[in-house]
Amino acid sequence: MSALDEALIAAHAAGDAGALIALYTHAADQAGDVDAACFYLTHAYVFALEAGAPEAVGLQARLADHGREPRAPVCD
Repeated sequence: MSALDEALIAAHAAGDAGALIALYTHAADQAGDVDAACFYLTHAYVFALEAGAPEAVGLQARLADHGREPRAPVCD
């Protein structure tokens, strides 16, 4: 098992939303293809939404860039 896998398991066990967001984002950045990256980005995004974390905005945009999430409306 990789260090990233171990860190994800530990973060899940601890219920550490901040770590989960960061770790899943890191996993997406290291993924070998778009599908894998979007899988991890989706997880990071869900945890960010649940936590009300500001990272949700950037994660949503990254998913939208790959056609996996609609673009957020722009507010004036």
